[in-house]
Amino acid sequence: MKLTWPQVLSWRLRRQFVAAADGPGAVEIARRLCGLQNQVASSTRQAVAVRSATPDPGQLDHALWQDRTLVKTWIMRGTLHLVPAEDLPDYCAALSTLRFWEKGSWQRGHGVTAAETEAIIDAVPRVLGGAPLTRDELVEAVVDRTGDDHLREALTSGWGVLLKPLARLGELCYGPPREGRVTFTAPRAWLPSWPAALPSFEEAGVRLARAFLAAHGPASPEAFDTWLFGGVARKGVLKGWFRDLAPELTEVDVEGTPLLALTEHLDDLAATEPSQAVHLLPGFDQYILGAPRSLEPLIPAGVKSKVSRAAGWISPVVVYQGRVAGVWESKDGEPVLELFEPVPEQPLTAAVARLRAATAQDPGA
Repeated sequence: MKLTWPQVLSWRLRRQFVAAADGPGAVEIARRLCGLQNQVASSTRQAVAVRSATPDPGQLDHALWQDRTLVKTWIMRGTLHLVPAEDLPDYCAALSTLRFWEKGSWQRGHGVTAAETEAIIDAVPRVLGGAPLTRDELVEAVVDRTGDDHLREALTSGWGVLLKPLARLGELCYGPPREGRVTFTAPRAWLPSWPAALPSFEEAGVRLARAFLAAHGPASPEAFDTWLFGGVARKGVLKGWFRDLAPELTEVDVEGTPLLALTEHLDDLAATEPSQAVHLLPGFDQYILGAPRSLEPLIPAGVKSKVSRAAGWISPVVVYQGRVAGVWESKDGEPVLELFEPVPEQPLTAAVARLRAATAQDPGA
């Protein structure tokens, strides 16, 4: 089957609840998108709001801290995400196949020895499980348990880098904020849906690859690897997942590039018409993050630096015909646009109005 990039991008917009803003709620939106990056909380709320049939600024906090159906943790690519609580075991099982913290280069780079790394990984699950702990409380509990005061400095520096292995192993996640400070807890204690044991990495990886292709496909195994691991998956593991998923896949030709699609979506892909709509999407949006930054039909090469900026910053974007046609930023609550190409005035005005309406009740968006 031959497809065009405008078809594929239009299909992705529809699958990701952007085209019709028909997302049924925060948890299902997060599930379909394969997580919501949460480095900037206001961007996460906007990503849900512009996709929601009935935007509700309080639904993320309710799902996180009351229903516990979403969980906040470091996961894909070591970055902070919100993922459905029921799906977190799959992410942990798949990502635990790459134990980067066991490498000497990683340990030296963060000023810890192999023994100290092992001590942290052993101690944190033992001290978490009761009431959520602030970072300072967690550090003191680990130091008390290990008797190693040097770990205090290591654990309090950087962006939680020594806690990320614990998150990847399913031993740590965020708890509810306490007096403006973050807290940490154990998924086994916090999440009612947490299983007695993680699934096998083989089964978990197949489920994640299937979910990824259902929202971000057609795509290559390498694109999946980049999204999940940052492009450093163990090659045998990655090949095994796609080998096991192969009975559900069909290779398609997208303007000369062979990519994989779920067979069940072929008819829908073939019937998809290129989008003529305009959309304003927030920073760190999954529509951008789920695709390679080198995908020129999505991000033209000449504007890549405006979208994918220094220190991993992903700009809010104006999307026209499925591709990035501009960026925007909020000033005094209003989107200020920088367009890279002509965009029809009427659909652009409608997109700005839609963003305003979706985020009108959220003063932090």
